[in-house]
Amino acid sequence: MNQNLFTALRAASPNDLAAVAIDPADVGKTALHYSWRDLDRATAMLANLLQSLDLPAGARVAVQVEKSVEAAMLYLATLRAGFVFLPLNTAYQSGEIEYFIGNAEPAVVVCSPSNFGWVSKIAFKAGTQNVFTLGDDRTGSLLDRASHCSDQHTPVRCQADDLAAILYTSGTTGRSKGAMLTHHNLLSNAQVLKDYWGWQPNDVLIHALPIFHVHGLFVALHGALLNGSKTIWLSKFDPKLVIQKMSEATVFMGVPTLYVRMLAEPALTRETANHMRLFLAGSAPLLLETFNSWQERTGHTILERYGMSETTMLTSNPYSPKDGERRGGTVGYPLPGVQLRVQDDAGNNVTVGEIGGIQVKGPNIFKGYWRMPEKTTEEFTADGYFKTGDVGKIDKRGYVTIVGRSKDLIISGGYNVYPAEIESTINDMPGVAESAVIGVPHPDFGEVGVAVLILKPHATITPENVIADLKAKLANFKIPKRCFVLQELPRNTMGKVQKNVLREQYKGLFT
Repeated sequence: MNQNLFTALRAASPNDLAAVAIDPADVGKTALHYSWRDLDRATAMLANLLQSLDLPAGARVAVQVEKSVEAAMLYLATLRAGFVFLPLNTAYQSGEIEYFIGNAEPAVVVCSPSNFGWVSKIAFKAGTQNVFTLGDDRTGSLLDRASHCSDQHTPVRCQADDLAAILYTSGTTGRSKGAMLTHHNLLSNAQVLKDYWGWQPNDVLIHALPIFHVHGLFVALHGALLNGSKTIWLSKFDPKLVIQKMSEATVFMGVPTLYVRMLAEPALTRETANHMRLFLAGSAPLLLETFNSWQERTGHTILERYGMSETTMLTSNPYSPKDGERRGGTVGYPLPGVQLRVQDDAGNNVTVGEIGGIQVKGPNIFKGYWRMPEKTTEEFTADGYFKTGDVGKIDKRGYVTIVGRSKDLIISGGYNVYPAEIESTINDMPGVAESAVIGVPHPDFGEVGVAVLILKPHATITPENVIADLKAKLANFKIPKRCFVLQELPRNTMGKVQKNVLREQYKGLFT
């Protein structure tokens, strides 16, 4: 039996292949529709192109392009051809791309046409043989080449444990780690979510998320495809347009920031949300204020869930009332098939309501970190549980609450920001003696970074200089919203910077 994830997604297509599968809703694209037959033919042509390149088994296809239906097709075609998809955030700059390409050694790199000059230089220098371009307006060398390929293709046979994707997730040292996800990891999680979230035959998804991370690429896209559901596709989130499209849809998935922005729109009412069945939130903590405001304005209760790059989805608030209520401030129960426990630093299970490190086991848990066997071993317990690095608790009713992150991770607008990476960049700046980056509450982004630093004697660097320098080196979502210069940083008796003191000091900056 072919365990290729693509075959399962393809098999779920409706009988009417002429029906609309993806409907781009952005202005200027409203006349363009993609049928299920279009998806099958286009992914076949792209898969045939990839196979014509004589790539080695397990070859990586690294992709950094703007969101488009064609970009989603490229992901599906990579699965179909039996290769490994490596999505990269469109905000990454040259230093970051150089590391990813050097570490993953992709056989194919696909980038935006406007970035071809510098991306191709990095790729060719690293030994990549094939560099293509793909624009968000159906242009680029990838589609030009694929247009000459056959629209018939037999999906490559894969084993359940074969790699389907590698997602890079940074570590506290600033060095990114490639989480290896298999065909079985992704399919098993998609099948569980299809049942748990009550996907129905007439469901229509509004897809307003990026497709370079788990939420948009796997949870949303797999959900619609595995249910044979039409997708209303937005290349970028537009709160007015999402609200307008609710009358045609039933399911919306978003990070908390998107809900905050829709709540700022007067058009959001019970009437405009009346046709919707389900609103899901994840990728960042959902403030209780947002949860309650949404319920009051729309009559809908947001379903919050929890997952990560290494595991896809782990827990979810109940969909069906018979399974319990959706409780704000929690991420619900462990999903079917997921074992979740909370342990103290000594490796003992904590009692109900006590806080500890969250550990998980299940068919959705990743295979390990790309070319980091020691790190992989370190992150798993002797009995096979993955140590998430998140800190939380389980109440007497079984609801899981995330109370913090043991590695100082900041989740800003749904994106992971690792302070150590930013601190390293700041500390390299002339005149900086030491820095600390902390996350503080923000009404729109959930959390944002704040940089605090001390200077070397006689240095004249300003907070504005620091921010400007960072913007030239790092992706925009990593840039701290504020920067402060202090005489000294608070420290404990061992000399370690007390970030908890800094977080307390600056927690009211934006709220």
